[in-house]
Amino acid sequence: MRKYIVVVLLLLMVGHAQMLWAQLQPQAMQTRMLVDMPTAGLLDRGSFSVGIRAYPGGGLLGEISVGLTSRLNFGASFGGENIIGTGEVLWNPNPGVHFAYRFFEESYTMPALVMGFHSQGYGSFYEDFDRYDNKSRGFYAVASKYYVIPLNLGIHFGVNYSLEKNDGDEDVDAFAGADIVLNEEFVIVADYDFALNDDDADAFGDGKGYLNAGIRWVFAQRLFVEFSFRNILQNRDDFKEANRELKIVYLEYF
Repeated sequence: MRKYIVVVLLLLMVGHAQMLWAQLQPQAMQTRMLVDMPTAGLLDRGSFSVGIRAYPGGGLLGEISVGLTSRLNFGASFGGENIIGTGEVLWNPNPGVHFAYRFFEESYTMPALVMGFHSQGYGSFYEDFDRYDNKSRGFYAVASKYYVIPLNLGIHFGVNYSLEKNDGDEDVDAFAGADIVLNEEFVIVADYDFALNDDDADAFGDGKGYLNAGIRWVFAQRLFVEFSFRNILQNRDDFKEANRELKIVYLEYF
């Protein structure tokens, strides 16, 4: 009987530590996005974040997100290619918009659950197919759970339906990812897009899915820089190499 009591107490302590860790993290450490994929993390009420992503082809993408309530976030993004460099700037056709609502908070045994919409894709935009290199999430749901033993580890899994489907592939997609907090300054992030909606004959992917990974440096409680490698599995027929990106995000309160 005593053993069972000890096991129950340990489980309660671990669960409490997990929730306490999520609550006490500096806002810049809380992972709302992995490399490309959303998590169930949200901004606090009355806070906002401003970020910029630099990607191949002289591309820049700016984004702003606002914590309207502790459960509801929304925001917008806009950018284009060849902003850095020479020649004509190729702007994205439309601004991206996103919103997310957390239906369930994380508990000892259950993950947090967020549902939302994200219309911003990543990489080049192709007018003939009306899509980006990496399709936007569109409508999505994602669950996130954090563990503190043996590492400060976050596990995330989601499903989505993208509105970028003019390439003839409109399947429901799935994605997964993780973030590992190494210390108070460094976080490893990784995500995998199964690309179920990007593996038909007329689509871009060749069936491997899109794997991304990066390192995030939080050198101030409200500011981080992230360097990432994208398309590590080289899931494209037209080019066989991963690409590098830089992301800078700053958070502030109203």
